[in-house]
Amino acid sequence: MVSKKEERERYEKLKNSIQHYRRQYHVYDREEISPAALDSLKEELMRIEQAHPELVTEDSPTQRVAGQPLPQFKKVRHKVAQWSFNDAFSEKDIREFDARVRRGLGKIPTKGEMNGSPTPFVRDFSGPSYVCELKIDGLKVVLEYEKGILKTAATRGDGAVGEDVTHNVRTIESVPLRLSRPVDIIVEGEIWMSEKQLAALNEVQKRENRPLYANPRNAAAGSIRQLDPKIAASRKLDTFIYDVAATSEPLPKTQAEELAYLQGLGFKVNRHFIIAQSVEDILKYWNDWKAKNKSKKDALGYWIDGIVVKVNEHELQERLGYTGKAPRFAIAFKFPAEQVTTVVENIVLQVGRTGVLTPVAHLKPVSVAGSTVSRATLHNEDEIKRLDVRIGDTVILQKAGDVIPDIVQVLKEIRPKSAKPFTWPARVAECGGDGSIERIPGAAAWRCVYKNSFAQERRKLRHFASKGALNIEGLGPSTVDSLMEKGLVQHFDDFFTLKEGDLLTLEGFAEVSAKKLIASIQKTATQVELSRLITGLSIPQVGEETAILLAQKFKTIDDVAGANIESLEAIKGIGDVVARALYDWFHLKENKNLLARLKKRLTIENPLAGRASFAGNLPFSGQTFVLTGTMETMSRDEAKEKIRKLGGDVSGSVSKKTSYVVAGKEAGSKLDKAEELGVQVLTEEKFLKMVS
Repeated sequence: MVSKKEERERYEKLKNSIQHYRRQYHVYDREEISPAALDSLKEELMRIEQAHPELVTEDSPTQRVAGQPLPQFKKVRHKVAQWSFNDAFSEKDIREFDARVRRGLGKIPTKGEMNGSPTPFVRDFSGPSYVCELKIDGLKVVLEYEKGILKTAATRGDGAVGEDVTHNVRTIESVPLRLSRPVDIIVEGEIWMSEKQLAALNEVQKRENRPLYANPRNAAAGSIRQLDPKIAASRKLDTFIYDVAATSEPLPKTQAEELAYLQGLGFKVNRHFIIAQSVEDILKYWNDWKAKNKSKKDALGYWIDGIVVKVNEHELQERLGYTGKAPRFAIAFKFPAEQVTTVVENIVLQVGRTGVLTPVAHLKPVSVAGSTVSRATLHNEDEIKRLDVRIGDTVILQKAGDVIPDIVQVLKEIRPKSAKPFTWPARVAECGGDGSIERIPGAAAWRCVYKNSFAQERRKLRHFASKGALNIEGLGPSTVDSLMEKGLVQHFDDFFTLKEGDLLTLEGFAEVSAKKLIASIQKTATQVELSRLITGLSIPQVGEETAILLAQKFKTIDDVAGANIESLEAIKGIGDVVARALYDWFHLKENKNLLARLKKRLTIENPLAGRASFAGNLPFSGQTFVLTGTMETMSRDEAKEKIRKLGGDVSGSVSKKTSYVVAGKEAGSKLDKAEELGVQVLTEEKFLKMVS
């Protein structure tokens, strides 16, 4: 339980840290941490303030608009206060926003009830509609026109005072210098830079040995804050205008009509907006654009980091009004962050199947890239030292697509006094024996000296029965653990000696379930592919792809076991390290005895034998495939099998040598890598046509 003193200390550190990063980001265009990580810190601060309102102070980042005007620019006092939006990060958040809007509107009066003035609404009012717009990741600009002529362009600044950047904004082609009619108007919008222009700009920065811009938003801000307008003009900036702050003409009745009104005056308006009649409509729009933004299939050319949801009816907007810093009628609905902040609650050592020790950070659960995580790998001792990560630290966690979460940065300024450095132990109980560990020569990793610890054997046995190896249906991790704890299974071949009565001693097993599992084990024993058996043996350095190469080269398990190092090294895709690991494993006495016992229990088949020699005559000969995402019509294993039967190879990573990337649903970073390298991407439909 966190004490009130610790909560207050945490609050003060968060507040100071956020103020520092926001000033760097909004005032000096320096990105010391990602916007997503900054959002995560702000979200935690808001949670603390909601739980302890007495802690809220006037200088809290939640009580102000970000940024202060730079000293070298003339100051502009805004005629209309500039607001920033509150944020939503989940379906729950957006439903709560809708509920607040409805509570705030309450009962809509009939005509004549509002101080005698007419209103178009009646008592059976069913709720507001919403306009959903893309949230452009750029720099906010406020444009003021007198009689249709551009007078001033200013940044948002602190909400009350901004910077006069008229000389630079006038160089942007999409900003009209004269409107279609002589109206007095103040509008708000976003200045942005295209990804293509950012790449070209960074090439120039690189040639001139200048710092590269981290993203288009920073580049746009840096360009607008140039003293020489020729520089801004050369950057080819663009705009989207989305709001009228004040106008001498009657304002349209809805936000959607306002966008059309702005377009009619000559402003560039983003066309990707909808009118939503319900929260479900909002969620569908958000999910659609989240998927497009992630896959980058429908590239916009500019960055978005979410959507903005606004009550459509202006009269309802006026009724709802503003808080101290944000409108009550609008909210920014952010996409799931690929970087968030969380706290390290513990660091533990996990014993792997081959005895290698991996430090794992146990985290305060946090949602990142759309899923809740509570673990992150720290890789090895050197990585812990490099990061200087300690128990109690606030860290930035990163997850991209289907990649395992990584700790990329420690926010040391928020480190509590109680934070404990992680001390690498001399012994690890889970290693078995006397618990001794040793550093692997020439590597950053440590391993158990004793080779047969319970933790190692458990992982080996689980892996042996898993889908990636022998695929014994019904023999999941918990059942494997129970069998080991009861002393029923110690080695791989023990699975195939089990009887129904043995299983009845396990919790949750009855006659029917025991019969079913024994039948599944026996069925597996009658037909085991050589490549799957080799994969299941947990040989160091040997995974699925290496096992397939061996099965293509050798006919039987005895052939593999009897191969010398030279013949193993001669196989394309197997180097000297893997060859040595294979040779050493098969020449250990205990492993020879294990293989002898397995051969008595299993019928080993090899449909891949000789495949390498005649693969040249097959359609996919010489082609390498990478699979990413989830396929609807088949599993990944089935897809891999189809590729290999047609002479192709399957890889786990994308490179310039990759022939095709097959992208299913929720495709991750491999798809991004393929597009970056220009590798041909196949949809599931196209892939099915190829294999058929």
